[in-house]
Amino acid sequence: MPKFAFEYLDGGCNDDHNLRKNTADLREIELVPQYLKSTVNVSLKTSLFDTEYDAPFGIAPIGLQGMMWPKAPEILAKAAFENNIPFILSTVTTSNIEKIGEITQGKAWFQLYYPTKEEVRTDIINRAADAGYPVLVLLSDVPSFGFRPRDIRNGLAMPPKMSIRNFYQIFKRPEWAMKTLIHGQPEFETLKPYMPKELNLSQLGKFMDETFDGRLNEEKIKPIREKWKGKIVLKGVASDADIDKAIRLGIDGVIISNHGGRQLDAGQSSIHVLEKLKDKYQDKITIMMDSGLRNGPDVARTLAQGATFSFLGRSFMYGIGALGNQGAYHTIDLIKTELTQVMEQIGCEKTIDLPKFISSK
Repeated sequence: MPKFAFEYLDGGCNDDHNLRKNTADLREIELVPQYLKSTVNVSLKTSLFDTEYDAPFGIAPIGLQGMMWPKAPEILAKAAFENNIPFILSTVTTSNIEKIGEITQGKAWFQLYYPTKEEVRTDIINRAADAGYPVLVLLSDVPSFGFRPRDIRNGLAMPPKMSIRNFYQIFKRPEWAMKTLIHGQPEFETLKPYMPKELNLSQLGKFMDETFDGRLNEEKIKPIREKWKGKIVLKGVASDADIDKAIRLGIDGVIISNHGGRQLDAGQSSIHVLEKLKDKYQDKITIMMDSGLRNGPDVARTLAQGATFSFLGRSFMYGIGALGNQGAYHTIDLIKTELTQVMEQIGCEKTIDLPKFISSK
C-alpha cells in the first residue's frame, strides 16, 4: 500500500508512546507450561453472547479500510464469516451496513460513532437491526480526534488534501493503484445517504464535525439501550468509573481499548487496565480487549490475563496489504496456528482455562 495509507494504519498519536506500550506491556505476561500430561486436545471454540465462535478473537473495527486496500472491509468480512469469527464494521469505514450484513448473513457486529442528529442516529441503528447485526458496539474513546502528525503531514486530516508526494507514493504501488481504479475511490459508504450531494473534500471536514459527537454519556446511551434489542458493547473502556456506568446502564459487554494507541499517548496500556479491572468486574459483565495484540501468543496472553475475548485490527490489514485478498485468510490461519501451538505447549485444552497458566511472578 502507499506510504500515506500505511502510516495511517501503522501510526499512533503524538510520539507513539502508548502505541508501543500496548504491545510491550502485553508481552511482559508469561505463561507457565504443565508438561506432564498424557494428551492435550486443544479446542479454540469460544462462547460469547450465546454464540459459539471457532476462535477467541475477532476483527476489530478500522476506519478508511478501503483507502489502505481496495474492498478491504468486504474481504475481511467474508474471511471472518467463513472462519466463524466476528467482524466489526466501523461507521467510518468504506463499506456499508447492508453489504457487510449480506456477506456475513447478519453475523457481523456494528460499531457506532455517535451521530448528533437523532434522525441519522435512529436510521443507522435501524439499518443495522434490519441487516441482522446481533451486536451494537458504542465507541466511547474518541471525544476528540487524536493528534496524529503523520496523518496531518500526509494530508489525511479533515478535510483531506492530496499532495505531489502522495501521488508519487501511489505511482510506486501499481497493484494498489490499479485495484483502486477498478473499484473506485473509497467513500464513507454507510454515511452516503446523509451526505449532501456533490460534497467536495473541503466540505467533508465540516460535515463530519456536524454529524458526530464523540463524547458519550449516560443520557446518550440510555435511549440506544432501550431501542436496541440485541447485545450492546461499550468500546474504549479504561476506568472503574466507566465500567460501573456500563453495568448500571445494562450494557452487555465492554471492550477494554485505547483505540490502538491512537487517542491518548499519556494513557495506560490496555493490558494494564484489564489487569486492574478483571477481578472486580468479570462476574458482572463480559470483558473483552483490543489494542496491542498482533499474533497468536498475544491472544493467549490477553485471555490468560482474564479477557473473555480479544480483537485485532492492524494485523489483518497488514495481511491484506502484503497478500491482497488472500491476506485475510492467511492472517486468521496464522493466528489460529500460533495460538494452538501455545496452548499445546503449555498443556491447555480450552481457552477458558488459560488464566490457570499465567505466571504469578
